[in-house]
Amino acid sequence: MSTGFLKLEVKRVIRARKFWIGAFLFPTLLYLMQANLFRGEVVERTGIDFSEHLLGGLAAFGALFVALNVGSRVAIERSTGWQRQLRITPLSPTAYLTAKLAAAMVVAFPAITAVALTGALLQGVKLPLGGWLLLVLGVWLGTLPFALLGVLIGQIATAESVQVLTSVTHLLLGAIGGALFPAVAFPEWLQAVSAVVPSHWLAEIGHSPFEDNSRLGLAALVLAGWTVVLGGAVTLRYLKDSARV
Repeated sequence: MSTGFLKLEVKRVIRARKFWIGAFLFPTLLYLMQANLFRGEVVERTGIDFSEHLLGGLAAFGALFVALNVGSRVAIERSTGWQRQLRITPLSPTAYLTAKLAAAMVVAFPAITAVALTGALLQGVKLPLGGWLLLVLGVWLGTLPFALLGVLIGQIATAESVQVLTSVTHLLLGAIGGALFPAVAFPEWLQAVSAVVPSHWLAEIGHSPFEDNSRLGLAALVLAGWTVVLGGAVTLRYLKDSARV
């Protein structure tokens, strides 16, 4: 049953129009616009081309959208009573939450790949195969804590408020974390704030194939820590809701 539920979740996300707009169209068009606007410029801190730096950040930005959007379905299912009905079926709480997370991760992968392909085919960004794998798989694996955050938002928000809360969270994480706009262009005080935000470290993974990747291990450690914290929060919230049934 859990496998069938997972397949259903993936199909529901892919069929949603906002998935295609947010995961593919928005980040790729934003990348093309900024890359062409700053064509030929070099990031002072790293000495790399601006379009390459943008590529890693906006791949993370697209993945963020997909991962956080999993909360919309959770909130709707809570509000309509569907989640309560599922609790009396053979589907375990673990299977339910795992299916939500897995669906977010499955659809995040093509979102990241779309931005990477745009950079390679339309902007002439070049990387060895290992660099492309690090970019796509690294950002993809780093998306897990944001999928958990999406589920947590869905468990807290109502069906009416979840979309607004998700959109605001996405934009704040993208902007402050340096995924939507390069953090290296921020003033020093804002760069310090950015380093506290988990999306900053997801963007760092995206940047790592193009620059010094000495911070890659730290980024993985920070995101693993957020995964544990958010995983615990999601579990506690689900158990709290279950106690009310």
